[in-house]
Amino acid sequence: MQIEKWVYGGDGLARDNGRVVLTPFVLPGERARVEVVTEKADLVRTKLTEVVSAAADRVTAPCIYFQRCGGCQYQHAAYEFQVARKAEILREQLRRVGRIEFAGEIKTVAGEPFGYRNRSQFHLDGRRMGYYEGTSHKLLPIEQCLISSPKINATLAALRGMTRDPRFPNFIHEIELFTNETEVQINVQRTDRPLAQRFFDWCADEIPGMVPGPLDYAAAGGRFRVSGKSFFQVNRFLVDALVDAVLGDAKGASALDLYAGVGLFALKLARCFSPVWAVEQSGSAVEDLYWNIDRAGVKIQVAQKRVEEFLASAQASPDFVVADPPRAGLGKQVVERLVALKPRVVMLVSCDPATLARDLAVFAASGYRIEKLTMIDLFPQTYHMETVARLAPG
Repeated sequence: MQIEKWVYGGDGLARDNGRVVLTPFVLPGERARVEVVTEKADLVRTKLTEVVSAAADRVTAPCIYFQRCGGCQYQHAAYEFQVARKAEILREQLRRVGRIEFAGEIKTVAGEPFGYRNRSQFHLDGRRMGYYEGTSHKLLPIEQCLISSPKINATLAALRGMTRDPRFPNFIHEIELFTNETEVQINVQRTDRPLAQRFFDWCADEIPGMVPGPLDYAAAGGRFRVSGKSFFQVNRFLVDALVDAVLGDAKGASALDLYAGVGLFALKLARCFSPVWAVEQSGSAVEDLYWNIDRAGVKIQVAQKRVEEFLASAQASPDFVVADPPRAGLGKQVVERLVALKPRVVMLVSCDPATLARDLAVFAASGYRIEKLTMIDLFPQTYHMETVARLAPG
């Protein structure tokens, strides 16, 4: 099988008698032997059995769990190769999903290829702790995660030691760790029954820097309180680069921060624009947002409501809009309501190029053009990517 290219989702694409064949853990240009896993009329999914002819950019994966753990797809590729291919995949997704032919350069921003995650989720099965294997819910016990930060790995080691103690509650099924590399927040995500306070007291005794509540995170020239249910960017090396790509040296009159979270963009916007509105639905994030606004001493109007609801009643035309929606994207209704306000600049942040392409197609139909695209590699060793699109009226 001759591999043509990578496609979004982490697989390599080949063709056989007019059918698309997708295979994980291969590189473009390689010849490989594969075994069929599922087969449809026009699509065959396979597993790799042997690389017959390796590409020059193939490397030995440093993680002993690679190809079993479902977290990483690209550890077999040189990091520079990963970044370049992601930009190509982004351009292809825009063309295929959104019918968008972007002829300009896609700028790429890369960081450290390992040890970057400040937040990781681990599954538990009895007293075993790890990740799910790829495309399954079968637990793969692990001792360390190479893409997670040193503090997360130290905490993982401590928790694994605690699971061997009879006191460990074996009805916990998922734990999330979030860290600023000095302190660590432990969030129990799934459990069969409530946990007693003594479990968290025990964690505090065993895990240096464990905090019982919100974590204080320094980034982008500010400090942010982040509670257990609040979102924060996952790459500890590239938070500042992301904020710079979105805001740069922008300044002006009114600004909107849609899906504002704990205020990562809003706090900096408030130093360059007035008035600034931050729109966020999550109660946890809004509590953190108010705390962060007070500590920073800036003036921001907060709207705790759905973005659709806020835009439906908004009337003033903003100079600058930041929109960082969840993976599902903005959707046609939000884009059309936003465009009706006629903002001078829209900075759209996306973690999914397919939903980005659909949103950009609606913007294009409404007369907005892409001025700039930046691919920020917040998720090295995986197929995921973050994109920042700067849009303006055509």
